Amino acid sequence: MFHSDLTDFFASAALPGTQTIIEAVQTQGMHMQTRQRVVIVGGGFAGLEAAKALAGHGFDITIIDRENHHCFQPLLYQVATAALSPAEIAWPIRSIFRSARDVTVLMADVTGVDPEGRYVAAGARRIPYDKLILATGAGHSYFGHDEWAKHAPGLKRIEDATTIRRNILLGFERAELTEDAKERDALLTYTIIGGGPTGVEMAGAISEIARKTLARDFRRVDPKTSRILLIEAGPRLLPAFPENLSAYTQRALERMGVTVLTNTRVTGIDASGVDTSTGRIESATRIWAAGVGASPAASWIGSEADRAGRAAVTPWLKAPVHDHVFIIGDTAAMKDARGQPVPGIAPAAKQMGRFVANVIKAERDGRAVEPFVYKHSGDLATIGRKAAVVKLGRFELTGFIGWLVWSLAHVYFLIGLRNRLLVALSWLLTYATFQRGARLVTREPRVDGTAIDRQAGSPGEARLPARSNSQPPSSMEAPQARNPMSQ
Repeated sequence: MFHSDLTDFFASAALPGTQTIIEAVQTQGMHMQTRQRVVIVGGGFAGLEAAKALAGHGFDITIIDRENHHCFQPLLYQVATAALSPAEIAWPIRSIFRSARDVTVLMADVTGVDPEGRYVAAGARRIPYDKLILATGAGHSYFGHDEWAKHAPGLKRIEDATTIRRNILLGFERAELTEDAKERDALLTYTIIGGGPTGVEMAGAISEIARKTLARDFRRVDPKTSRILLIEAGPRLLPAFPENLSAYTQRALERMGVTVLTNTRVTGIDASGVDTSTGRIESATRIWAAGVGASPAASWIGSEADRAGRAAVTPWLKAPVHDHVFIIGDTAAMKDARGQPVPGIAPAAKQMGRFVANVIKAERDGRAVEPFVYKHSGDLATIGRKAAVVKLGRFELTGFIGWLVWSLAHVYFLIGLRNRLLVALSWLLTYATFQRGARLVTREPRVDGTAIDRQAGSPGEARLPARSNSQPPSSMEAPQARNPMSQ
């Protein structure tokens, strides 16, 4: 009624500029009457970027995530290798949108989507929407061998990082404890599967722990004798980088004491080691960095998916058969101008998030939008102290300069001044002292609040048998029978 009265008043007054005022009032009234509900599933880079771009523009936005925090995944390996603590690379989603009154955050596990009924199912609760953005990210892919997951954890969440950190540190602690030489060798053998950026970064960081950080901390074992193995099925490390940078990376790792095994397929993983196309590796700690798979979002909406589980999308990042559903980030099977899949990296996810927010605003306002075009900023990977590779357009950087660019870029993309300062200070201290401040081995709490006795081991960790306090340290339990698996 209020907007109708204003329109009638200006129409009858016939004042200069009346038509412009009438159109503005009508447009504002239309926006108020059709305030759309936008539900975003996923609080990663893509989902947060979409929410930020929509906030304050006349939408009711709901973010749903199974965690209460956003995790800066590019630095998860630094948590896994005790350089940073989890709080330095993660932020509560609610605090990010504290000032955005039109953004609601729900911590819930989405179990399905009804595109026809236009609601998201989170257990028994239904969350209605007018526009839906699926930004559910990716998990680990073991290429059809999901049974390997319990023996070789991947690195996608904070929990993954703290589990791997525990396994790495326990390898040294248990090597100090054992009297058996073969057992000690297995405990000091760290196997990383996958020669992409995560695998390279993990291998370099574990080498620095063994040869620098812990070098003087033990009395009965020498951490510098540790074996760090990096296994890659392809012919070279970092296949997304130019060949000269891949070669530089391998040389740098080998100088750090890492054994690089290219053209080597993994055929089996069990509780005591890894079977490969070139032989058996007895290894107490195994880390998976070889593949990722998309979330089940494609199956929620009945969309076609590629081999990695990513949902097919239109050039406007929409589900082909549901015009009101957008799919972004690692969940989307999108190709760039060269016909290559858009990489699953943070800059790509952020570009998609901003794009779909613009599409939603444009559709409400009756504007046309050009199709999505991915703009690749470059590739970065760190190898270790004073060593990294960077590809920015035609420019290639290595060594200390590359490491400095990598460090500045990652600090810049962190959320909040506090976290930028904390991470920069932690790196500065690590660089100056070779020490890592998050070297804690903690017990996991039970549901009832008591601590779990982890002598039984955790995923990717060698196991020790339980013993009474009166018994001397004994060797590990007999390894499980080998059951080689083929890919």
